[in-house]
Amino acid sequence: MFRLLKGHIQPAGRRSRKTRLVTKDGRCNIEFGNIEYSNHFAYLLDFWTTFVEIRWRFVLLLFVASFTGSWFVFSLLWYWIAKSNGDLMGQNRTDEHIRCVDNVHGLTTAFLYSLETQTTIGYGGRALTGHCAGTVALIIVQSLIGVFINCFMCGVILAKISLPKKRAKTVTFSDKAVICLKTGSLCLLIRVANLRKTLLIGSQIYGKLLRTSTTPDGETVILDQVDIDFTVDAGKYNLFFVCPLTLYHVINRSSPFYELSVDSLPQQDFELVVFLDGIAESTSSSCQVRTSYIPQEIQWGYSFLPIISRTKTGKYHVDFSNFSKSVRVSTPHCVRCFETDSDQKNHNQENHGNREKMGIDNLGFQVIDIHDSVDITKM
Repeated sequence: MFRLLKGHIQPAGRRSRKTRLVTKDGRCNIEFGNIEYSNHFAYLLDFWTTFVEIRWRFVLLLFVASFTGSWFVFSLLWYWIAKSNGDLMGQNRTDEHIRCVDNVHGLTTAFLYSLETQTTIGYGGRALTGHCAGTVALIIVQSLIGVFINCFMCGVILAKISLPKKRAKTVTFSDKAVICLKTGSLCLLIRVANLRKTLLIGSQIYGKLLRTSTTPDGETVILDQVDIDFTVDAGKYNLFFVCPLTLYHVINRSSPFYELSVDSLPQQDFELVVFLDGIAESTSSSCQVRTSYIPQEIQWGYSFLPIISRTKTGKYHVDFSNFSKSVRVSTPHCVRCFETDSDQKNHNQENHGNREKMGIDNLGFQVIDIHDSVDITKM
């Protein structure tokens, strides 16, 4: 039963604006507080996921800082080697002096040599002389670290570009949900469309109703979740998601929307979150698309306009201008009203059928012939 929703009815004029847990574009509106300081090191241990999930501005800052920082650190080492060997300007050098690195006589030239070495530019003006053994070891270390930085940053950027949530941006839900009659039942309808021609393989659709409930023990549970089954005419799993689909949830006695009516719906306090899971055909990466609906975004007594038509050339045309548009249709006031009307119609049909059967011979009735007899009275 829908007791939890009934307990949160508020006057329309006093009702505060609903705060969503899931925004219309699928982002979760939640924050974590009072986390122990030691738990923050878990983000450093899982550094790859941390770098992939941070914002682009920080990725670009990390990209610039990692390369320029490594160039500068190694330039200090090259400067220290040149200073130890007496290669800098102002140091006393004899004519027989052999430099460790040609044309490195200051911090600026040491930085340029570090940059040229790590990026393999090699202008030719600065090079090792082979006189100092430390320079050979340092150039090997810098080359290996430079390769590692290149691989790591390229991997982070590629991973962020190919995130599945970017594919989810091309899957859209209707702005509103509607409640109307479908296939002889009162249903809640939602429309979803794939904006790309590439399919989402193995797609499945389901929903969660989020609400505040109270347990029999008197405990208040915030964000209590109730499963909502959605389906289409072709089923609910492995959908052929090549054109926009209309999802529907049958409102029956097992549905949490059973107690709703056209008058009580706008006064409810719940959030319906709809999920679409699938695998992108082009990248084989799994993705999830989410959206949410609050009671003010559910229209009772409306149905979606048709958007699929066939052109003269034989192609199927999808008109997205009517994707979220709806039209008013005849709909029962509540689910109980619909069930009462259905029972009354069935009862009338049964009575009507019985009246039609009046006057029809009973095949089990036996006909007996009665012969007339003459009654003679003797006097």
